Amino acid sequence: MVGAGPGLGMAVARRFAREGYRPVLLARRPERLDLAGLATGGGDPVAVGVDVTDELSLRAAFAQVRDQVGHVEVLVYNVSTFLGGAVTEIGYDSFVRGLLAGIAGALVAAQEVVPAMRAAGRGTVLVTGGGTATEPSVTAAGLAVQKAGIRSLALSLAAELAPTGVHVATVTIRGTIAAGTPFDPDLIAETYWQLHLRSADPTRTWQPEVDFTG
Repeated sequence: MVGAGPGLGMAVARRFAREGYRPVLLARRPERLDLAGLATGGGDPVAVGVDVTDELSLRAAFAQVRDQVGHVEVLVYNVSTFLGGAVTEIGYDSFVRGLLAGIAGALVAAQEVVPAMRAAGRGTVLVTGGGTATEPSVTAAGLAVQKAGIRSLALSLAAELAPTGVHVATVTIRGTIAAGTPFDPDLIAETYWQLHLRSADPTRTWQPEVDFTG
């Protein structure tokens, strides 16, 4: 899990941990994560500090993960940087940093895990998308560009890897994530788990994009 936070990121980690998967959480501030209850038969959870906007930092984090737990079977990229404002109002540096976090980090993460997945002939890559990917926003234009970019990247990667047995999908969340609502993190996390199950079942048709509408 790249971009683990207290909301959706931890919900996805808990859902996979319930099935025996050992969570590996990459976050800017891993000390803020509550890892209680994430231990599985595969071992204790691993939390690694990383700046996803820094290519070398992110690649080093994945090298650390490989050293500690081996190759990744499921990658979840759950990073975006909220950037409010219209196109004519956004600062250049903030805009570029958002692109590094929301899109370029996913590129690096995929490059770090896909070779081993391809060699094994299986693996799942799941990306957190958003409704602004297809419905541009005036008041959050920076975020909209990030989500449009990550959607395109995920769909391109899905097409590239389709013949290899590695499955890629973007979960386009068309609402605001909040506990106790139709967009509760635990409900969305179940979609991630079901996608992974579908990836492992050769009899089921793979969906490279799933709309979560609550």
